[in-house]
Amino acid sequence: MTATSKRPGKPKSLGKPKSAAKDRSSATAVDAVFKAYPHPAKAKLLALRRLILATAKATPGVGRIEEALKWGQPSYLTTETKSGSTVRIDRVSANQCAIYFHCQTDLVATFRELYPDQWSYGGNRCILLSAEDKVDEAALRHCIALALTYHLNKRRARTSAEPRSKRTGT
Repeated sequence: MTATSKRPGKPKSLGKPKSAAKDRSSATAVDAVFKAYPHPAKAKLLALRRLILATAKATPGVGRIEEALKWGQPSYLTTETKSGSTVRIDRVSANQCAIYFHCQTDLVATFRELYPDQWSYGGNRCILLSAEDKVDEAALRHCIALALTYHLNKRRARTSAEPRSKRTGT
C-alpha cells in the first residue's frame, strides 16, 4: 500500500455520529431564534415551548419530541413515534404570538368547536395569543395534546372502524 491509499475497513471519522451533530446544531439554531425574539413575545414563546415539551412528556403515545426549525420557526415533531402533527410557534407582531398547526388537518376546526371564545384563530392554521395576556393553560395543553396525537388518534379511529374479521384475520 502506498502512503496515500486508504486502509480497508478503517472508519473515515472517529467523531460524533451525524445524528448527534445534527441534534446539536438544530438545538443551537433554535436557541438562537429564541434569543432574537424581543420581549414580551420572547417570554410568551418560551412559556409555550415549556408547555409543549411538558405536554408531550405527559401525553401517552407521543414519545420523544424533536425540536427543530421549520420555516425559521421553532417546531416540535413527534419523529420517534410519528404520533402527531408538527406544532410550530412564532411571533406574529410586536404583541402577538401564534401556535401553528398543519393546515390540512382538522385540528384548528376542532379547537374552534371546543374553545370558540377562548382565543382568536388564524384561518385553519393557528391559535393567536396576546404576548402579554395570561392564557388558559389547561385548554391550551388539551389542544397541544390533540395535535401531538393527531396521527395516533386517526390510526385508532381507522382500526376501530374496520370490520372485526379484518382486524382479527378471521
